[in-house]
Amino acid sequence: MPRALLASFAKRLAIPDLRWMPDEGLTASRLRIELLSGLTVALALVPEAVAFAFVAGVHPLVGLYAAFLVGLITALIGGRPGMISGATGALAVVMVALVAQHGVEYLFATVVLMGIMQVIAGVMHWGRFIRLVPHPVMLGFVNGLAIVIFLAQMGQFKVPGTMENTGHGMSGGEWLSGMQLYTMLGLVALTMAVIWVMPRITRIVPAPLAGIVVVAALVIGMGLDVPRVGDLASIEGGLPKFHIPMVPLNWETFEIILPYALILAAIGLIESLLTLNLVGEITGKRGGASQECIAQGTANVVTGFFGGMGGCAMIGQSMINVKSGGRTRIAGIAAALFLLLFILVGSSLIEQIPLAALVGVMFMVVIGTFAWNSLNILRKVPMTDAFVIVLVTVVTVMEDLAVAVVVGVIVSALAYAWNNAKRIHAVTRESATEEGAKVYEIQGPLFFGSSEGFVELFDVPNDPQTVIVDFADSRVVDQSALQAIENIAAKYEAAGKRVMLRHLSRDCHKLLTKAGHLMVDSDDDPDYELAVDYSVRTGILGGH
Repeated sequence: MPRALLASFAKRLAIPDLRWMPDEGLTASRLRIELLSGLTVALALVPEAVAFAFVAGVHPLVGLYAAFLVGLITALIGGRPGMISGATGALAVVMVALVAQHGVEYLFATVVLMGIMQVIAGVMHWGRFIRLVPHPVMLGFVNGLAIVIFLAQMGQFKVPGTMENTGHGMSGGEWLSGMQLYTMLGLVALTMAVIWVMPRITRIVPAPLAGIVVVAALVIGMGLDVPRVGDLASIEGGLPKFHIPMVPLNWETFEIILPYALILAAIGLIESLLTLNLVGEITGKRGGASQECIAQGTANVVTGFFGGMGGCAMIGQSMINVKSGGRTRIAGIAAALFLLLFILVGSSLIEQIPLAALVGVMFMVVIGTFAWNSLNILRKVPMTDAFVIVLVTVVTVMEDLAVAVVVGVIVSALAYAWNNAKRIHAVTRESATEEGAKVYEIQGPLFFGSSEGFVELFDVPNDPQTVIVDFADSRVVDQSALQAIENIAAKYEAAGKRVMLRHLSRDCHKLLTKAGHLMVDSDDDPDYELAVDYSVRTGILGGH
């Protein structure tokens, strides 16, 4: 099929760019960058997937299979080339209670239902609502997630095998001490130094990969006694096998898994869509929210039937990929395939990699992810926005991402409503067309938050027999606003006085006329048609 026809077909279906090749074509240099970036991401995925499997209380291979399947499917059909998905801590902390109470088979069923919900969200184009997330919430999300990534690395500074699963995740454990701790810290610092210096020397090899290789060679060559990937768990295994969750197919099972599936679907989509926006800002791409929802859902449905714990976008690994030069789907696919190779044939080699190298990579991700400019912005933006940034950061660290984003959006919306509620006021004058009439020129938006203030603007007992309310400089937004106008009309009618409304939209006129309180005719608003034309042109329709 011709390329132009494919592009036209995709545009009609609102399908985002699914091209495999970059705009400049797939050169040998570009392919090398994509493959090496994918290898770097795969190496960083291993300890994360194992650790999150421990958090959820399942076998490490359950996390690794999820990282492979979710990563592969979302790389193939996701909404943003360059994003990396896999098993995440945000989902693991929700799964742990389900696994502890009902077992891993219920987890697989939950992941399938979670995926179905996410596909529905994509088909219904609900992903577009991510546009309602204000920028202060995005800053708080990025900062909070950077702190979470940093804190997650602290577990690598504990003696392997001393942590226990309490049913609420892994906890406890003895901290490294003495020479072992100093060696670990030194290797972390060395990894970070290599990553910082490498781009100034050459970009042939991604800096994170260079850091891992240098430190791994040093540790293996010198036989240093530091924690390694194999100390977490063996990652050796076979291909994931098709497996129908062994749960009773009845209403009781549905009642058990539904609440978890809803929470997991919401957290997964919120984290994925926010990561999509973040990657989009770096790569200069836009759109793809609905496709990302469908991709995440499809990936989780498949993962649930192949013994995986499900997953979503991973901001840390996505940043590693983007900063390493990954810009196409090839990098994400390569990361998933490299991870599968590690499981099948490369486990003995990968298990020798020191955790210090991977911790160093993640620390550099933290430094690159945290919005350091937000510390300066806090002193310049309105107090409410500064509060939202801090609030979302704290809630992300203390609770989880979904709660933090919802709280941030609600606080931002309430602050916006409050600020606009204070803007309603009126300028009064005598009418130039109606003798003895008083004109109230309403200024500011009229909606649920300002309806009470609107009513208080009028002096019903002392006003003349004819009152004109002019909405030329106001916007009538919702039903609460219409009710407030109707209440004012009723008060003037009860006092035996006449109210005329001007510069309202057609919808408002119809609704208020049906109320029966207002005298509305063609002479009421001599500029009515002009007002309607202006409203339509500017998109200010009022009334709803």
